[in-house]
Amino acid sequence: MKRVFLFVLTNLAVLLVLGVVVQLLGVGQAAPGQYGALLTMAAVFGMGGAFISLAISKWTAKRAMGVQVITEPRSDAEQWLVNAVARHAQAAGIGMPEVGVFDSPQPNAFATGARKNSALVAVSTGLLRGMKREEVDAVLGHEVAHIANGDMVTLTLIQGVLNTFVIFLSRVVGSIIDKAVFKSERDHGPGYFLTVIALQILFGILASIVVMWFSRQREFRADEGGARMAGRSNMIAALERLKAGSQEPLPDQFNAFGISGGTKGFSRLFMSHPPLDERIAALQQLQA
Repeated sequence: MKRVFLFVLTNLAVLLVLGVVVQLLGVGQAAPGQYGALLTMAAVFGMGGAFISLAISKWTAKRAMGVQVITEPRSDAEQWLVNAVARHAQAAGIGMPEVGVFDSPQPNAFATGARKNSALVAVSTGLLRGMKREEVDAVLGHEVAHIANGDMVTLTLIQGVLNTFVIFLSRVVGSIIDKAVFKSERDHGPGYFLTVIALQILFGILASIVVMWFSRQREFRADEGGARMAGRSNMIAALERLKAGSQEPLPDQFNAFGISGGTKGFSRLFMSHPPLDERIAALQQLQA
């Protein structure tokens, strides 16, 4: 489940660092009449930060999760895993992803990568041990559907646009507060710098809520894709199996592209996945 959360967290970190850099360089100040230039700068840094996160997503995933990529299958289980991913990739019309396994007792899986034809699908040892093969097959179909639907790129574009407005609005509002509260006349004072950093963190958190909402919607689509490729009953059985077991989220950046996750209440705003009950109900309604 950790694929999107790690992406968002990395993105916020990149965004914050870029924000500090532009402040130190003095190019992030909202001078009167220069909002067009400020918006351009915000777009360059905002979109750039999002695509940097996407470009390194596979590299980050392999190291953060300890993914062992299967180059030469060493067992019947690994051969079956590679063959299943290949079958789903062919059905989805995408290039063969890299296939890997990471050591975790929790049943989980994720997909990531900057391009449809150069992606990574990884599953946990706990998922391979705790699920029947037809259920694992449905999980793999779900992950391949994420790749085929272009979810990583879509969320990156959404994040990039939101980053742009986070950078832009934090500086515009910071300039207003600086003049109203700190009484700065011409040059921005220390109050402006501190206000912008605080606003960037606040607006970044609000932006992450929007990204997570989009992630939850795309999770339903990936479930439908897994159902088409491996059968609805198998997809439902896999989700039921996840519901019955204990859940531990993936690292934040990969949360949105994982298989499990979801909660209720206020914390749901920050979750990349809908509750499993809702996902199961959606598939049952689709089946009906």
